[in-house]
Amino acid sequence: MSSSVSYNTKQSSGGAKLGDSVQFLKGVGPKKAKALNEEGIKTVEDLLYFIPRRYLDRSRITPISELSINTKATVLGEVEAYGMKYGSRWKRKHRYQVIIRDQTGFLTLIWFEGIRYVKGKFKEGDTVVASGDVKFYDGLQIPHPEFEIISQKGEELVHTGRVIPIYPSTANLRKLHLDSRGMRNILKPFLDRCYIKDTLPQRMISSLNLLPLDQALKKIHFPDSAEMVENARQRLAFDELFYLELMLALRKKRHSQAENGIRFKPPGKLIRMLLKQLHFELTPAQKKVLREIVNDMTSPKRMNRLLQGDVGSGKTIVALVAVLLAVENDHQAAVMAPTEILAEQHYLTTHNLLESLGVKTVLLTGSITGPQRKEILKKIENGDAKVVIGTHALIQEGVSFHRLCLVVIDEQHRFGVMQRAKLKGKGCSPDVLVMTATPIPRTLALTVYGDLDVSVIDQMPPGRKEIKTKISNEDSSYDLYSFLEEEFQKGHQAYIVYPLVEESEKLDLKAATESFEHLRKEVFPHKKVALLHGRIKSDLREKVMQDFRRGKFDVLVCTTVIEVGLDVPNATVMIIEHAERFGLSQLHQLRGRIGRGPAQSHCFLKAELPLSDEAKKRLEALSRSNDGFKIAEWDLRLRGPGEFFGTRQHGLPELKIADITKDVKLLYQAREWAFQILEDDPHLNKKENSGLRNNFLLKYKQRHKLIDVG
Repeated sequence: MSSSVSYNTKQSSGGAKLGDSVQFLKGVGPKKAKALNEEGIKTVEDLLYFIPRRYLDRSRITPISELSINTKATVLGEVEAYGMKYGSRWKRKHRYQVIIRDQTGFLTLIWFEGIRYVKGKFKEGDTVVASGDVKFYDGLQIPHPEFEIISQKGEELVHTGRVIPIYPSTANLRKLHLDSRGMRNILKPFLDRCYIKDTLPQRMISSLNLLPLDQALKKIHFPDSAEMVENARQRLAFDELFYLELMLALRKKRHSQAENGIRFKPPGKLIRMLLKQLHFELTPAQKKVLREIVNDMTSPKRMNRLLQGDVGSGKTIVALVAVLLAVENDHQAAVMAPTEILAEQHYLTTHNLLESLGVKTVLLTGSITGPQRKEILKKIENGDAKVVIGTHALIQEGVSFHRLCLVVIDEQHRFGVMQRAKLKGKGCSPDVLVMTATPIPRTLALTVYGDLDVSVIDQMPPGRKEIKTKISNEDSSYDLYSFLEEEFQKGHQAYIVYPLVEESEKLDLKAATESFEHLRKEVFPHKKVALLHGRIKSDLREKVMQDFRRGKFDVLVCTTVIEVGLDVPNATVMIIEHAERFGLSQLHQLRGRIGRGPAQSHCFLKAELPLSDEAKKRLEALSRSNDGFKIAEWDLRLRGPGEFFGTRQHGLPELKIADITKDVKLLYQAREWAFQILEDDPHLNKKENSGLRNNFLLKYKQRHKLIDVG
């Protein structure tokens, strides 16, 4: 919910407060209140922030003689005649008609349904404003118009003759006459009588040329023009963004002031040995990020850093150096991944690199049970295991660390707030490094990760070629298989990926399995084809991945279990079946499994035609670019921030009015003011910030606590 503050109304409104039940507003009552409650409108404030979804401009009055058929229009005239017209069995059905005239002509307002609601409302000589679709049948008509009868000159209109709000509606609301007209009937008289106190500092409002909150809420519902709608929306959007950034600023300030982190010694022998045994040179971007991480860890303050980079940019080795820095200082490090597949991949990579250095690494997942699990837990607790890699199993009861001082959370947006907090709680003020291979547009990073220090690996390893991406359809299968044969002759390997979504998991799994049999027996009987999906037992999964990596299989038929973590430089082709069923970022992640070697790689997006407009945009966007950050910007515009990144998992308030794809300028202004105010007044104790402080404590305190543990 956007930020409003303490709320007072003029005496004539009955002294309603923001937190009062909507039931007690005039025109509501128990039945309507119940229906509104079911739609999330429980208080006066909820109703005020029930923002119109669009507006109709009925402000222009058209003379009757200038009306055009099949257009929308608003007219003003006096009632000349009214009454029922009764149709015969063979003619038109009963109807109620009101004939109005202005100085230029006559017009009929006509109703075929809902006659009892309009019958008796009109009398001769009434001045009427009506809006609707102009038709012609025995003369000019407007069927079922929106109308208002003006009792005196200069009376303010609500439903026509102005820019009117159209509200989101449901059958339940409409049943109780809480459609747009009903909502306007409740809101207009209330807003006319109330006064909404502002809590943002006046100097902020003046500096940014924002509307006062009172005006913004009144004009968002009953604007004078389209320009006024946007001015009101900008003020309410700024409030949302400002309080969000204030929460993040408070959290960042708390982290920066905390001196209870571990001050690690500078990198030593183990890290030098690790870098020496690598078969490649770190990129300048990797080295820059490593310096930032090492500086954090060797300072007395607790590290709280986001590491982001595109698919294949080399985040894992950077995180591994951080892990070894903790180990060199006789501490433990934990790496938590969202899936067993990814945890297993991290374990294999880490174990292979660290085993020769004498560093004990263990894997803990939900599928590891019995004596094996007990042995692993013992090694974690007594400190024998220096590096612990796992899934949610790491945060379960019974998992005790000896000296956990570094927490690495991979693909961290897949974890909820409390899950991340539980892992950090296993240590004593551990340094935290969160990683994501989903590039995050800067605007979204400022709202979701505004409290973190951000490191970006914006450079790919040398020698990588752009993946050529093409859209194809079912009819192209033969050509694609012929292309695969050419790649096999070059000694290359391929992925064929099938969707696996929760709603149709059994059907999808069957499709992948049946296709595997078809490919193995009929299409590539002379090649080695393997199958990989999440239902296969972990030890067998690990063997399949290892064998594919070693070149024992030519084709890997799989589901999205390969989305992250699998690194096979010799795989140069990916065919994604039913590509229209995948999200844009997921397609980019999948594509990132190829293009990891010096050879040219190719990705084919097979889709069922015809494509929806949204699916077409997704696939075309992917075919145009290999840049994950650019793709993320497109994905954000296509899906919106909530869907794009699951912001609810972060404990952050949902943005109902602000749109970070459009309100970039507002976001930067909100962030600048939030950090500036806290710099000047860390506890918001100054008189000019008292309203701001009260509002924050009233409405955002619990949210702040939630994101603070995250």
